[in-house]
Amino acid sequence: MSQKTANILKWVITLCIPFALASFVIGTVIGDWLPEFEYNNRVAPDEFGWEQAERLELALVAVQYLSVRDSAENSIYLLEEQRMPGSDEPLYNEREISHMIDVKHLTDRIRRGGWVLAIIAVAGTTLLLYRSETEPTAYRAIRNGGWATLAILVGIGLFMAAAWNTFFVQFHELLFPEGSWTFYYTDSLIRLFPERLWQDVGTFIVGGTFGLGVVCLLVGRFLLNRTKK
Repeated sequence: MSQKTANILKWVITLCIPFALASFVIGTVIGDWLPEFEYNNRVAPDEFGWEQAERLELALVAVQYLSVRDSAENSIYLLEEQRMPGSDEPLYNEREISHMIDVKHLTDRIRRGGWVLAIIAVAGTTLLLYRSETEPTAYRAIRNGGWATLAILVGIGLFMAAAWNTFFVQFHELLFPEGSWTFYYTDSLIRLFPERLWQDVGTFIVGGTFGLGVVCLLVGRFLLNRTKK
């Protein structure tokens, strides 16, 4: 392998690492533990009368829907079949159902994309490690991937801390059709997943990905220094 090819692989790996790490953390956040933590520690009582235990039970079904290994269209029945506590009225209206289909399309793409990027990064690193002369380049790629992760997340974290509302709006406008993600405070999605919860989701994703970026940085630096001895 030429040094030019090795350098190209290094930058491909470097660019793949931040997004592969973020995808892994996002997949971890989509789990029962988060609503359980939020309703037990963070989310304020529902001002319209739902008990915290009722809200948690309903929210966990939404998590199950996002986690199931099937298409949004085939699994949306999990939400369509839900009912308001103590009534036969559907829990979600048509706009909420449509948005949740969009959300699952997005999270499914993130999972698939994360796996593709992780495979590319691992395959590229393996190729560089195969030859002793390109082994240091592999370690630089890992180290640089860690640095890239930290740089991206510092920017995002500062944006979130300084202007959460702007970040939240821009994020949704970038990823979802205009007007499809705004709801009334009386709508079930807002009552089950209030802004406080989403602030914590953002914090967990940024913090978790930042931590993995630090690990990549330290591991890459350690291995690179070892090859120089």
